[in-house]
Amino acid sequence: QVHLVESGGGLVQAGGSLRLSCAVLGRTRNDYAMAWFRQPPGKEREFVAVITWGGGGTAYADSAKGRFTISKDNAKNTVYLQMNSLKPEDTAGYYCAIALGLGPDAERALGQWASFKTNYDYWGQGTQVTVSS
Repeated sequence: QVHLVESGGGLVQAGGSLRLSCAVLGRTRNDYAMAWFRQPPGKEREFVAVITWGGGGTAYADSAKGRFTISKDNAKNTVYLQMNSLKPEDTAGYYCAIALGLGPDAERALGQWASFKTNYDYWGQGTQVTVSS
């Protein structure tokens, strides 16, 4: 069993920054990917960014490129989402997710594969980010 625990959300003014954290609790092998999704009010949950745990490759949604950075700390079993230059349209519940057992082809998680919610095995409870104008 794996549990994901997010933290770091809050209220910030437009142009500000926040760093979200997602701790992975439970035993995993090294062939998994972790992603951040977000769900704006009244909208579908959408992909934001993904990182492969073994190789450390990353991929981003167009809305996140240049402003958000996904990273990991192997020792702490934690993934981060650094969000800069925040905009009111970034307001959403942010969720981390983990896809286990990717095997030797883990880098496929960096393509369109990453955006499909059904590819992920576990989800965190979410953390709210609100950006005021």
